[in-house]
Amino acid sequence: MVNETEKKLYEIIDQIPVTENNRKKITEIKMAVGAGEYKEALAKLKELNDEDEKALEEEDENLLEENEEGMFPTKLKNPELERIYMGLLLENPKSISRYYYVYRECYFEDDDVLNVYKSVLFTEGGKYTPEIAKDGFNFSKDSEEVYKFKNQLKKDVRDKNYDMEKVYTDLKKLFILRRAYLSNPVKNIQDKIIEIIDYELYDQMSVEEVEAAINQVTVTDKFKQTVLNKNLTNFIEEGSNNLANGLPLPFPILTQVFKGIRKGETMAYAMPSNSGKSRFAIDLAAYTAFVNKKKVLIISNEMSEEKMKLCLITTIVNNPEIQKIHGQQISITENEILALQFKADDPKKVKVDEQGHVLKEKDEKQRDFIKRLEKESTQFKQVITVTNWINKEINNSIYFMNITDHTNDELKKVIMNYYYKEKIEYVFYDTLKTDTANIGNPEEIKKTATILSNIAQNFEIFICSSLQLAEASTLPINLDVNDLAVSRTVKEVLDTLCLIKQINRDHLQDYEYSLKEVDTTFYDLEKFEDPDVRYYACVVDKNRAGPKPKLVFRLNLAYNSWEELGYLRLKQTGNQEENNEYYV
Repeated sequence: MVNETEKKLYEIIDQIPVTENNRKKITEIKMAVGAGEYKEALAKLKELNDEDEKALEEEDENLLEENEEGMFPTKLKNPELERIYMGLLLENPKSISRYYYVYRECYFEDDDVLNVYKSVLFTEGGKYTPEIAKDGFNFSKDSEEVYKFKNQLKKDVRDKNYDMEKVYTDLKKLFILRRAYLSNPVKNIQDKIIEIIDYELYDQMSVEEVEAAINQVTVTDKFKQTVLNKNLTNFIEEGSNNLANGLPLPFPILTQVFKGIRKGETMAYAMPSNSGKSRFAIDLAAYTAFVNKKKVLIISNEMSEEKMKLCLITTIVNNPEIQKIHGQQISITENEILALQFKADDPKKVKVDEQGHVLKEKDEKQRDFIKRLEKESTQFKQVITVTNWINKEINNSIYFMNITDHTNDELKKVIMNYYYKEKIEYVFYDTLKTDTANIGNPEEIKKTATILSNIAQNFEIFICSSLQLAEASTLPINLDVNDLAVSRTVKEVLDTLCLIKQINRDHLQDYEYSLKEVDTTFYDLEKFEDPDVRYYACVVDKNRAGPKPKLVFRLNLAYNSWEELGYLRLKQTGNQEENNEYYV
């Protein structure tokens, strides 16, 4: 049975292009893997990798070698071709009627050759030259040296079997490359333009195909390009890649399933209206910012800034993992924080309500009440300690942008602005909708998702979006992509998709969960009197990283506390299976 190490090694080996030079070594590596000699296989992989890197380095050095005396690198120099062309023109000036270069396409590097070209345009071939070929050029300079040079050019091509069509085409291709090189003063683009002349089938390329290659180079420079079989040994030995090193989520099983949240990927979760999409986003964002210590951007067209702030404070104050960081062990609801309802240290010394909260005196000013809370309530002082701590966490801030009516272009600009300004690489977008130009057309949402996916991949950003689930009667554990309220095709461009729906309190007894995906011990969903305590089924509908389990969360709405309990299933009874479709 092939173990995980063998599987990974074989996957790496299969990615290496087999050549005559490496065929033997690849066979040796496969034999070592098959024999369980993993260290030997890795050593040989490293040798092969080093050989490839050395060859590529030598190729790069040759490629970038430039002649300091000219405006073009060595690869784009060809004085012999320029002279052959001019010699052929001088031998047959009539050919200028067909084989000419207009001013904007003319990139002779040799000034002497350029001067002779002008002479042919206006003198030797003047009566055959089209007016369009003369536009932009001035007259040539004549001298005894020029006369001798012309004679030498004619002598060099005389009695030689040169094909004027091929010479003209080859020189035109070279001119096109030179023009592109000068008009793109970005080194990595220039390097790729130079590489075109070394394409294996360059000689067979037409002028139009060279232009297309240049366009491809300049347009796709923003996309990532690499040689897959470079640094493969380091890839597996060091494990320093986004696939293995995603940031943990506040949910252990989802972290394992998704390999964490990984830059360059897009994640989405879908929930029905008024089910807690924004609160779930706040929980994920707060964990990413304060536990993983990353700057985060929240873009919302749902919750206002004030509601987001209140939910954030509630989450940070009560989250057990974040409590370990700010050091305040406290439990207080969102409504209590909003209403300034804080427990008195000694209820006998102050007026309190039935729950023990310090009461505000009649006509007492807000500022005076706050000062009194500082003296009478440790709980209040703890909350203020937490909010003061948040204010100082500048290096892992949570930035917020409230946008309602917006275009896809405006959405992209918001993300890119924060990326460049604050180096934000983790974005939460609540809720993913069509832009203003396509309101009412749910199919257009895929276009927005595609734009977000392209941003994520091109700039190594993690983008998590919320989606709307339809108000359907589908059993929470049986959710699938057809339950989305928007275009189902949006799934195609996502890396991960979770479908989340509350389990009706009246049917909690129909479900059970386990701590392992394959287990013999199952637990009931405990029913609480508190209506704020709810259970949600989470169906992983898409996961490029592997498994797609069905999980259960417990939410305490008052504290915005989301807890991943385990793997969810319906209790295995005959009657239950017959009536699944009726449970909501």
